[in-house]
Amino acid sequence: MSVDESIAPLFRELKMGDLTLPNRIVMAPLTRARSTNPGHSQTPLHALYYAQRAGAGLIVSEATQISQEGQGYAWTPGIFTDEQVESWKLVTEAVHNAGGRIFCQLWHVGAISHPVFQPDGGQPVSSSEWTPEGQAFVGDYIEGGPMAPHQEARALKLEEIPRLIEDYRHAARCAKRAGFDGVELHAANGYLIDQFLRTSVNKRDDAYGGSLENRLRLLVEITDALREELPSERIGVRLSPMGGPGKSFDDDPERTYVAAAEAISGKGLAYLHVVRPNGHTSKGADRDLGDALAKDMRKAFDGVFIVNGEFEPEEGARWVADGDADAIAFGRLYLANPDLPERIAAGGPYNEANGKTFYGGAAEGYVDYPSLKKTETALSA
Repeated sequence: MSVDESIAPLFRELKMGDLTLPNRIVMAPLTRARSTNPGHSQTPLHALYYAQRAGAGLIVSEATQISQEGQGYAWTPGIFTDEQVESWKLVTEAVHNAGGRIFCQLWHVGAISHPVFQPDGGQPVSSSEWTPEGQAFVGDYIEGGPMAPHQEARALKLEEIPRLIEDYRHAARCAKRAGFDGVELHAANGYLIDQFLRTSVNKRDDAYGGSLENRLRLLVEITDALREELPSERIGVRLSPMGGPGKSFDDDPERTYVAAAEAISGKGLAYLHVVRPNGHTSKGADRDLGDALAKDMRKAFDGVFIVNGEFEPEEGARWVADGDADAIAFGRLYLANPDLPERIAAGGPYNEANGKTFYGGAAEGYVDYPSLKKTETALSA
């Protein structure tokens, strides 16, 4: 494939543990809310969606809840029941048959939920008692949806944390059974693990709160638990120093998140995936500050470093060329362009993403975005 020199760094092979990625273009995890069946499982439609995008160096699946307690949005998939495992096999087999690689993103939203999703309609859980700002996407789960105000979350009890860690272990085993090449621990965007990291939420006075070392403890313990279930080189971690639903924050993100990167370094992990501030997750955040912090986290971590956050291909290629990242994760651009590597190599054109079809629905806005070949055929007709 002949590519312009300005974007050539994105097309170099990348060694990631025992995997060799054919390019450095990663499909970011994208919540699409199309697991509308009662079991929160996948279908042939999901398999087609992911297979269309198998040209990525790596696909990271949509955020996938590790337990019923971990769900926070309508129609999101799970990876904790036998039915879900079997359904995900449709996806992983389709991706592998198309020559791709896919990691499962393991997700627990913590407080960013609603009692309608919780076992027996109970309170969502968090590091401490907390009512997130904003509303939960409840879809048609309750009358008057699709949005409903977040409710107060309760603090996880100390004696519940081993059970939580076991939920992550179980989900990792399920992901392996489902045929995923690895897992990504979702410790970003203000969800449960981030609620333990961030000072605005974590008010605990036990071993998981107070000092920075204590606030990092859950992240480290879950990472180590996953390493007992899967090879370290098949585990990635996602962190985001700023932004996310609920308006949580940390008083000193530079210190906290560089320390988080250091805490999971030296473990032989596949990668660290960092989200810089962007208009979708971090409205009003300082992009320059976020870029500097991401680059500091890159220096603190000893493995493959992936960065995400409204990158244009040319900017992403510069980050790779300058050594500030090893790969770039594209979100909305990949959503709308299933053959994104080909389009980047050709310099476009790019399909525009239809925001009205991001969440919920069926094939429209999901598997019907045209490939470059179809676009060229239409333009020449």
